[in-house]
Amino acid sequence: MKSNLKYVGIAAGLLLLAVAIYFSMKDNTPPAASETAATADLPPAVDGDASLYLTLSDMKGNAVAMDTSKLIFLNVWATWCGPCNAEMPSIQSLYERYKENPRMAFYIVSDENPSTVQNFLQKKDYQLPFYLFNGSYPGPLNGDAIPRSYLVRNGKVLAEQIGAIDWSNPEISQFIDQQLAL
Repeated sequence: MKSNLKYVGIAAGLLLLAVAIYFSMKDNTPPAASETAATADLPPAVDGDASLYLTLSDMKGNAVAMDTSKLIFLNVWATWCGPCNAEMPSIQSLYERYKENPRMAFYIVSDENPSTVQNFLQKKDYQLPFYLFNGSYPGPLNGDAIPRSYLVRNGKVLAEQIGAIDWSNPEISQFIDQQLAL
């Protein structure tokens, strides 16, 4: 009888331990990509930091300064990155929606060799503004993960998305429309 009570006590202890582990892990589990739209949990805005505006190179090697007067969509990607490639069609759709808006600019940026990017683009049918950048990203734009995307205006990061998402989500367009209306 004492032996059975001992096993019941051990089983109850293991059950409590399992429940505690479950709830501790549940709180630390990152949300799924579908739950982290670019409009959710916006980071605090950076006070008008002019260093957020990068000097890029176009695909011909010409220097291009980001347009500081516009709402900027900045996407950092790489040709070898599966999630980057997976989200590119929805970025193309977003670009098609806003490319004629004079208050918005798109910068799709890679730090790869120009010929690598050029070869990739020749195989695809994207009509996006692709650029190259080989410098160090400023603090608010710095990160190890790709893809990563930002909406920037007046030197402030308005929204940040780490990881691939579907940019055709209506909430994203609604957020962009609100920002363009300001």
